[in-house]
Amino acid sequence: MPPIPGSGLAKGLAVTLRTMTKKTVTAQYPDTQPELPPRSRGVIGLFEENCTVCMLCARECPDWCIYIDSHKETVPPAAPGGRERSRNVLDRFAIDFSLCMYCGICIEVCPFDALFWSPEFEYAETDIHELTHERDKLREWMWTVPEPPALDPGAEEPKEIAAARKTADKLAAQQAQQAQQAQQAQRSEEGGTP
Repeated sequence: MPPIPGSGLAKGLAVTLRTMTKKTVTAQYPDTQPELPPRSRGVIGLFEENCTVCMLCARECPDWCIYIDSHKETVPPAAPGGRERSRNVLDRFAIDFSLCMYCGICIEVCPFDALFWSPEFEYAETDIHELTHERDKLREWMWTVPEPPALDPGAEEPKEIAAARKTADKLAAQQAQQAQQAQQAQRSEEGGTP
């Protein structure tokens, strides 16, 4: 049977009518902030205290958009007769977000957890040269990083925590045994003296 002329138009108008009668879901952005998912990638925040200037993030960055400057400082010996140590001090840490492709490699390779994803996304500038953000701005974004999600209650305990708990239990048992032996020695001394 041939299609009825105009049936496609009628179906299209029916879809349009259904859509027109539904409530709109458009959020008026500047007035209402969007509900972002917990793992959204906004900008990169820097926790400066954890940075050891290992330069791993800058070396692994495929866009070469991370700029790090540092100098070495000599630390006096901790104990008399010890030797002096040297440590790296961070002078500049900047990320050029006009080059960054938000791949997250720098965050993944950081061995000291100094870089984190922040959900902040309102950092547009009128000049492209102002998209290079220094460590002060990166540190401000660090405080907007959400807490990591809680572990699944059914998940097994991490190996590190299990090993630490085993060591702590072993140490506590040794201390309890030593305290018990000390009490027994004290009782025998009290009982053996006239």
